[in-house]
Amino acid sequence: MMLDATAQTASKGPLEIRITQGAQGALPIAIVPLEWTGSPLPEDVAQVISNDLTRSGSFEPMPREDLPSRPTDIGQVNFKDWRVLGMDNLVIGRITPKADGGFTIEFRLLDVFTGKQIAGYQIPSHAANLRYTAHHIADLIYEALLKMKGAFATRIAYVTVERRSEKDATYRLQIADADGYNARTILESRQPVLSPAWSRDGNRLAYVSFEEKNSAIYIQDVRTGERRKVVSGAGINSSPAFSPDGQRLAVTRSMEGNPDIYVVDLGTGQQHRLTSDGGIDTEPSWSPDGQTIVFTSDRGGSPQIYRVSPGGGPQQRVTFNAGNYNARASYAPDGKSLVLVNGGGGFRIALYELATGTLRQVTRSNLDESPSFAPNGSMIIYATTVGGGTELAATSVDGTVKQRLALQRGQVREPAWGPFRE
Repeated sequence: MMLDATAQTASKGPLEIRITQGAQGALPIAIVPLEWTGSPLPEDVAQVISNDLTRSGSFEPMPREDLPSRPTDIGQVNFKDWRVLGMDNLVIGRITPKADGGFTIEFRLLDVFTGKQIAGYQIPSHAANLRYTAHHIADLIYEALLKMKGAFATRIAYVTVERRSEKDATYRLQIADADGYNARTILESRQPVLSPAWSRDGNRLAYVSFEEKNSAIYIQDVRTGERRKVVSGAGINSSPAFSPDGQRLAVTRSMEGNPDIYVVDLGTGQQHRLTSDGGIDTEPSWSPDGQTIVFTSDRGGSPQIYRVSPGGGPQQRVTFNAGNYNARASYAPDGKSLVLVNGGGGFRIALYELATGTLRQVTRSNLDESPSFAPNGSMIIYATTVGGGTELAATSVDGTVKQRLALQRGQVREPAWGPFRE
């Protein structure tokens, strides 16, 4: 059945994240448990921070059982002890109660070799958002040490499929924290749900639903559950992608017989057709500046990536000398490269550098699909086939760090990494 527009349910469990390949040369760091003298808290803030930094592949936190001491103030730190253990940095702090029932989380990031503080913050929180606060602290640490904005406090959207028989399945559109926790279902259907796509402000998801026996594109507010149908009718209605300003959708439609790329104005409902080639044009994606849309087309005999202005006009092929199958492209946050599915001896996730035309595969599985960049450009999430089923995986952009995000039951596919949460 369809969930009521305002009904949003908690998932039965988080995605299980397994690090399957780590980077060499990860930065050693020690995360000391934050001092707290009250009754047990619902989240171990220091452990969440440590797990986040581990998943990034850029850090190697010291196991908690190996900590030589557990200081909470800088005056308690014997830096020589930490230097002997090879730590570069140290995180200490405390959690104190507030009169309103919330907490103040104080932490300090210390340079072990200089004995000086790199960063220090006091952050208000409550029991319900302790985990989010921990992700935010991990982001601050990541940015302070790597000079790149962290993406731990972001979310992912994905579709799960629980199949009871060949013709009987339940599809759920879900949102979770980037580490797989706090999953909730925002749509449930006995008909397929496909292609979730985030708006840049993170408040809306566009997706394809077959609930009326034919594909239609909906937009749903992830906070309230309010949804509206924006594209429907005969033929294919698929592959929605928000413009950077959130006012338009690029979509695939075949209402005139052939699948082509259209731009839909969400305010007026007006649609502008961008392509009219005899091939199949699909899977549009906007550049970060909103000036270009890339899409997949087989007009040259095999799927390749093309680009066109959102206002229409000439269409140019993008991928050359990169094999005979390139599809499902989307831009890196800096606009300098594309992530895509590259075929030939299997289907793998690859990066295509726009300036040089260089393609580099970053996965080695036989069937990988639906890649999506983290908003800081450091990681890529995608779906992969494992033992006849599908689950999510993630890789660093250089391919050195790999993770698997597995459901306890069912299959998971069609991932989309959400934007930064301001």
